[in-house]
Amino acid sequence: MNEEFVLLEPDDQPGDEWEQLDVSDTEADRIARKQDREFDEFRKRIKNTEQFKLQESVFDDATLAAVYKLVQDGYVDAFGGPVSTGKEASVFEALGGQAGERPEPGSEAAGGGPEGVHSEREVAVKVYRINSSNFRQMRDYLEGDPRFDGIASDKKAVVLAWTRKEFANLERARKAGVRVPEPIAVQRNVLVMELVGHAEDRARRLNEVDVENPETAYEVVREYMRRLYRAGLIHGDLSEYNMIIHDGELVIIDMGQAVTVHHPNAGEFLDRDCENVATFFTREGIDVDPDDLRAYVTEPESDPAGEPEGKLGGEPDADPSGESE
Repeated sequence: MNEEFVLLEPDDQPGDEWEQLDVSDTEADRIARKQDREFDEFRKRIKNTEQFKLQESVFDDATLAAVYKLVQDGYVDAFGGPVSTGKEASVFEALGGQAGERPEPGSEAAGGGPEGVHSEREVAVKVYRINSSNFRQMRDYLEGDPRFDGIASDKKAVVLAWTRKEFANLERARKAGVRVPEPIAVQRNVLVMELVGHAEDRARRLNEVDVENPETAYEVVREYMRRLYRAGLIHGDLSEYNMIIHDGELVIIDMGQAVTVHHPNAGEFLDRDCENVATFFTREGIDVDPDDLRAYVTEPESDPAGEPEGKLGGEPDADPSGESE
């Protein structure tokens, strides 16, 4: 097969095209280089700090970028040491800044910020490990949750969704009147929230303290369980290990696995919560029946006329177990 190849004739004669290009620095170029330098310095500061040397598996480049964004946005002003370390996540203490900007120390803006966020306020920074998190267990809690329909089977996507899920669960729980750590900000696999207690004097888990008044503590726990349920949530892993005591307050923590009442395994998770709570308080000397606790938690809310509404959070009537006859 014969083909002819023809060269195109140039429209203009070649000249010194470089004279037509403006290669001078722009303000955007200078800002970008400054941000790159600051991020490199931030990365070195985190990884070279003594207290973070054992945490290098936590602070990969993507996580460092997320933390750096939270610092730049003013949610975190200074990092402290680790408060707790687990297989899936580590919690660090930090100083929270004024969201939206980083106030200069001593400035008027440094005196406060949005509601609940002050530059000198201690906060907790929870960092989920993408590589070592229990991917399969997380996926079991996410699948069937209507808020996360279509979540990919990619491990990173699941961990990032899990972090957003904990933030959303904390927000919903607080609105329902349940004492949980206040959620402040979320960025990728990093969650900023209220630090209950202090790093030097951390709040103690329920299994670590002598409960002086177990009857009152139990009444608080079952009421929080009921409020969560009426807000459409079930904790899913409630036990003495996920409740802490500080300054006379009982606080429920670790809300990442909490599911909606429409999750297909919601009934099973609720039964397990009731069993765990009943077992603990029975050991504390109170006769608690898990079936009675479940009945209390799931009792329909009455309308002002005294008639049960039969609805949960404005949703149609539904069997929390997800089963139908």
